[in-house]
Amino acid sequence: MTLSPPRHSEAPLHQWLTTHLAVYLDRLPESIDPTVPLAEYGMDSVCALSLCGDIEDEFRITVEPSLAWDHPTVADLAAHLVARGADPANGRQR
Repeated sequence: MTLSPPRHSEAPLHQWLTTHLAVYLDRLPESIDPTVPLAEYGMDSVCALSLCGDIEDEFRITVEPSLAWDHPTVADLAAHLVARGADPANGRQR
């Protein structure tokens, strides 16, 4: 399968999310396909809540605990966070 690259505005978030998720999922970042549901990699509620905390700390935006289930892939999460104004270039909301 050929993956389409993330949109330019989402690329930094893809990298940020993948790096954080790799730690929680005990995987190499390059092994995480942005179009595969994170549950298939073993994401559980502890991982999802930890990710929510990281997002809130890094980008200063409040997210629901169900974020990772409502937006189940890296691509979905990145698109949602860009729409919410997350910008990893400066670590806070635009």
